[in-house]
Amino acid sequence: MLSEDELALLEAIREGGSLSRAAARLGKAPSTISHAARQLEGRFDALLFDRRRYRLQLTPAGHLLADEAARLMQDVARMTQRVRQVASGWEDRLWIVTDEVLEFELLMPVIRSFDALQSGVAIRLTHEVLSGTWEALRDGRADVIVGATNEPPAIPGLRWFELGVVEWVFAVAPRHPLASVEGPLTRERISAHRAVVVADSSRGTAGRAYGLVGGQASLAVPSMRAKILAQREGLGVGWLPRYRVASLLKRGELVEKRTADPREPNTLYVAWRGDHEGRALQWWLDQLKQPRLAKRLVQGMDLFA
Repeated sequence: MLSEDELALLEAIREGGSLSRAAARLGKAPSTISHAARQLEGRFDALLFDRRRYRLQLTPAGHLLADEAARLMQDVARMTQRVRQVASGWEDRLWIVTDEVLEFELLMPVIRSFDALQSGVAIRLTHEVLSGTWEALRDGRADVIVGATNEPPAIPGLRWFELGVVEWVFAVAPRHPLASVEGPLTRERISAHRAVVVADSSRGTAGRAYGLVGGQASLAVPSMRAKILAQREGLGVGWLPRYRVASLLKRGELVEKRTADPREPNTLYVAWRGDHEGRALQWWLDQLKQPRLAKRLVQGMDLFA
C-alpha cells in the first residue's frame, strides 16, 4: 500500500511530465523528488519512471501502480466511512420490499428526505406480490416490507403494524358482456368470464390469487397497472383498488358493478424482524407511521387521471 505522499508523487510525475514540474507541484526540491522516486522503485524492485530525453514519466508499470494505488486508497476510505457508519448505529444497507400494490412514485419524497440525512446507508428497493412479500422477509431478502396483505404469518422475531386499508371495486370494460347485466353479479355469472389477476411472486408456494371464483379462467399479469390496463381493454374482469381507477370510472372507461358477494377491504401491513433494528430502519418506520404518508400510500395514485 502506498502512502498519500507516494501517491501524490506518482500523480505529480504523471501530470507534470518532468522532474521540475513535479517538484513545483509538490512544493519540494527536484533532488528530493528524484530521491523519493528511486526509493519507490527500490521498494517495488521495478522500473517505474522513464528518465530518458530529460523528462520524467511513468512507465507502464508506474501507470499501473498509480492506478491501482488510487483505487485501493478510495476503497480504504469507503471502508473506513462504512465502519464508522455502522459503529454509530447506521446500517451498511437497508433492503426495502414493497408489495406491488404500492406505487414507487409515492416513496420518492421519502427517499429524498432520507438522502438529506447523509447517513451513507445504501437503499435497495424491490417489490413482490401477495405471498412473495411476506416470503421476502422470512427468507432474508428484505429488512422491512411495506404494503403486505393478509394476516402476518409465523416468522421468528416478526414485528409489524397496520399501514391502512385498501378499498376495492369490481370493474369491467364498458363493452364487456357483464357491463350490461342488471343487478348484482352472482358468482356463477362472474365465473363464466376470465378474471385478470396479478401473479403472486412467491418462490416457495403455488401462490395466491385474489377474486377468483372456483374453476374460473384467469389471465395472470405482472403488475396492478397491467391488470387495470387489461380490464380497461376488456381482456377480463376483477377487483381493482378504487382510488387508482377513480378517473377511469368517472370517464366511463371502466364500469363499476355490484356483486352478490362484495370483497372486504384489505389491510396492508409494514413488517420487519425485531432482531436487527438500526437507525435507518427506525427512521423509515417512523415515516411510515405518519398518518398522511400512510394514507397516501394506501390510497395510491390515480395514474390515469
